[in-house]
Amino acid sequence: MRLDPDSAFVESVLGIVDSIPPGRVMTYGDVAAALGSRGARVVGQVMSHYGSDVAWWRVIRAGGHPPIEHEKRALQHYLAEATPLRGDITTGVYRIDYALARWSPA
Repeated sequence: MRLDPDSAFVESVLGIVDSIPPGRVMTYGDVAAALGSRGARVVGQVMSHYGSDVAWWRVIRAGGHPPIEHEKRALQHYLAEATPLRGDITTGVYRIDYALARWSPA
């Protein structure tokens, strides 16, 4: 399924992601829930196709892990933004401390 980049859902997802403050994160499911949806996978599709112009690293997997295949690139952003992390960043085995970094739009 290919989403229309001009659809209201795509624009809404990107708008929420764009509003996440530096050092904070939301899961794909959090973004979907903020839109009144349960479509975490669809949020992932939106991010995969259209998320390169927003702070994509601020949308994480439910277990606190960064986007798949972008762990190294995301780590640079997390360190620059002082995002709370757990694990060993020197080995690349880390995750975001979701309890400290979670953000929700008002």
